[in-house]
Amino acid sequence: MGLDLYLDLMSQPCRAVYIFAKKNGIPFQLRTVELLKGQHYTDSFAQVNPLRKVPALKDEDFILAESVAILLYLSHKYKTPDHWYPQDLQARAWVDEYLSWQHTALRSCCTWAMWQKMMFPVVLHQLVPQETLSYTLAELDSCLQLLETKFLRDQAFLTGPQISVADLMAITELMHPVSTGCQVFECRPKLDAWRRHVEAVVREDLFQEAHTVVLKAKDMPPLPAPTLKEKLLHSVWILLQ
Repeated sequence: MGLDLYLDLMSQPCRAVYIFAKKNGIPFQLRTVELLKGQHYTDSFAQVNPLRKVPALKDEDFILAESVAILLYLSHKYKTPDHWYPQDLQARAWVDEYLSWQHTALRSCCTWAMWQKMMFPVVLHQLVPQETLSYTLAELDSCLQLLETKFLRDQAFLTGPQISVADLMAITELMHPVSTGCQVFECRPKLDAWRRHVEAVVREDLFQEAHTVVLKAKDMPPLPAPTLKEKLLHSVWILLQ
């Protein structure tokens, strides 16, 4: 028995956990849970995570859910480089501040942007009113502005001169609207430079590997089964909690 990570790389936080583990050479067994097939609703997965969400971690007899908790557990157990989650009180507090903010801000608008631009109309055959989409994209733009002015400022990374788990959580969120054609980094040179810094530290090949699934999502065939559609609609509400 060893470390098992239950992931679906369609999921933003799953990608963050995957990149973190791979980048830091943490040995793990990937247990893929395909959300679009409803595999998180199976009884077998409920034994791992009764919340029926990914990511989830199983380390011998220890089970853990929630992406931030998993990232911090891995950073402590495997003693990853300090910059990921600093020991310095104030540096760590800045990482915590970003992680607390993004959960109800960037995560929400990035998820809705993908679902409203692609998943609802293309996969689920449900039209989204233009005013609803326009509101979501305006919210996304406001979050991008805050990323630049509040968090990034004149630094290379969101919370300081080195990459942290905050940057992984942010970049994987932003790739959701990017996958639908949103020009997230266009006309934002500071944010684009940050993206290139993150990709360079992570390694471009690993970054692309982690995002292959989501970047191909636009080619996904429609889902015919009404019951699965209902479950997916329920899933998006869970994702936004």
